[in-house]
Amino acid sequence: MSTTRIGSFNVENMFERPKVMGRNATRHAAPILAAHARFNELIAAETYLPEVKEELKEHLATLELLRSDRSKYAILRRIRGRFLARHRTGETSVVASGRESWVGWVELTTEPISELATRHTAQVMRDVGAHVLGVVEAESRELLHMFSTSMLKHVGWTPYEEVHLIDGNDERGINVGLLTRDEHQVITIRTHVYAKDSSGVIFSRDCAEYHVRTPAGPEVVLLVNHLKSKGYGAPGDPIGARRRFRQSVRIARIVNRLRDEGHEYIAVVGDLNDTADSEALRPLFQRTGLRDISEHENFDWDHRMGTYRGVNEKGKIDYVLLTPELFAKATGGGIFRKGVWRGPRTKNRWDVYETMTNEVHAASDHAAIYADIDWTL
Repeated sequence: MSTTRIGSFNVENMFERPKVMGRNATRHAAPILAAHARFNELIAAETYLPEVKEELKEHLATLELLRSDRSKYAILRRIRGRFLARHRTGETSVVASGRESWVGWVELTTEPISELATRHTAQVMRDVGAHVLGVVEAESRELLHMFSTSMLKHVGWTPYEEVHLIDGNDERGINVGLLTRDEHQVITIRTHVYAKDSSGVIFSRDCAEYHVRTPAGPEVVLLVNHLKSKGYGAPGDPIGARRRFRQSVRIARIVNRLRDEGHEYIAVVGDLNDTADSEALRPLFQRTGLRDISEHENFDWDHRMGTYRGVNEKGKIDYVLLTPELFAKATGGGIFRKGVWRGPRTKNRWDVYETMTNEVHAASDHAAIYADIDWTL
């Protein structure tokens, strides 16, 4: 085989997803997600100062956990020690003195994804046909393997030969993984889940590094990413943008380190949660020479200029970025959006699966994106 299709697909979890992130979530979704993230960040402190305790209570109020350990969208898990005192007066106080005085966390409640949505996810993978596929928002390796072996057969395709996933930093089970087929073999795996800078842990999930030997002979290195999400913090997303900037800086450093080691063929794939012209992604584009496959003259946009929902240019947040040497071997690429829901009022409409008659049946909010590589060039 002299060709390789490299793809990226944010599957938005394959079997279950947090209720608050579901398609029927309320307008309270953003505050709940922000409260969940901030609460779990604050409880890592060695000492809970009075102002920290007050902020923790504010987030519990948003999560509706002040008077109960379980609410519609979240659960307060307590393994050891005492965190709260719920008084008969109706007041609630934080009694834990710090991280060492109790063990626990807040997790988001989940709900099953519709069987049709899971089937459509499998159909997207089948129809894209990537030999090497970066998968974003997979729950676990076990479920990703189960999906490959069962659902791909269910839609008339063969399972991927290799299924790889290392748990990342997101406690919601939002991980990145890699699927390979047709004798594309992973020969080295490296995680960057523990990478730190002066501000702390860098990656929200991981920047998973996979070295893949292709049937044609050359080795290609894939960095699979899911950068810090937008939309759950203050207006303008200043905190998220700063985190994505730090992540971009580190990815650029990894790319340049790999090139110094002699690796010519490198692809950065995944959901980067920002546009190519953003300040947050500037280090990734300006310090590496990486090129977006969507720049290729034979790239097929499939009706829209974005990858997220029906958004156009401002929704181009999923990427297959290639080093110049790898881009030179690209013959084209495209976006596959047949599993993305389109509303009845959507202009410039794209084709969807006939069985996708409701938004809850969508494979994902994200379209898949891919690049075709010809090793003979």
